[in-house]
Amino acid sequence: MTNALQGALQRARDEKRAALVVYFCAGDPNLEATPSLILAAAKAGADIIEVGMPFSDPTADGPVIQQASERALAQGTTLPVVLDAVAQAQKRHDQHIPIVLYSYYNPILAYGQDALVADAAQAGIDGMLVVDLPPRESHPLREVMQTRGMHMIPLLAPTSGPQRINEAAAIAGSFIYYVSLTGVTGAKLANLSEAAQRAQVLREQTKVPVALGFGIKNPEDVRAVAPHVDAVVVGSAVVQCISDAANAEDAAQALYTKVAALRTGTAWNS
Repeated sequence: MTNALQGALQRARDEKRAALVVYFCAGDPNLEATPSLILAAAKAGADIIEVGMPFSDPTADGPVIQQASERALAQGTTLPVVLDAVAQAQKRHDQHIPIVLYSYYNPILAYGQDALVADAAQAGIDGMLVVDLPPRESHPLREVMQTRGMHMIPLLAPTSGPQRINEAAAIAGSFIYYVSLTGVTGAKLANLSEAAQRAQVLREQTKVPVALGFGIKNPEDVRAVAPHVDAVVVGSAVVQCISDAANAEDAAQALYTKVAALRTGTAWNS
């Protein structure tokens, strides 16, 4: 059976464009808003949605996502709350929304790997991106995920050596997330074209679909990198537009507008 993440990439490929992946933090601006934000992003054209589990020490994330995590944790956001929000959104949408749970490993370990995978699959989550879990250490979690048809999304960076690249390619069920710079989320890329070229080389080398993320903020950025990759990830800029909204209702509308604009840059021939 084809995983929904694979299906989303294939649909984008058939339309001769890169898939659009957007990230935001569950529980921000409040617990009730997350299902509506998932729906707004899906309806605006996001092919895959990364729903972030807020964490108290998000070492890979810049200030925008760190602050979103702080707000979400202050609201009482926990993994059961996140899974419930995803389940609500899936029930309210007319078709399945491809969703990745983005988390650090500590909340997963505290929840229990087997229990989390079972509950995540039931909620409608198709894959996990565990920021601080290296490929060689991920086997126990991946083994459980495979029984539910879920995919692990490995991370690679410009500093990744041949062994790490091979390990990531071996476990990538749907795609590799290529971090475009050695820094945190939200950092400005000095050269988008150069990062896109590196991602394209990685794609050709591994024969695995590659998503490029970190530092991509607007339709122009998306347009610059889309022809070189299978998917483009936008996170901090999406979180910022939610943060800038006056209230949760305005946040959903702002997110819809942001995602719709980002989608315009995804064509491979743009």
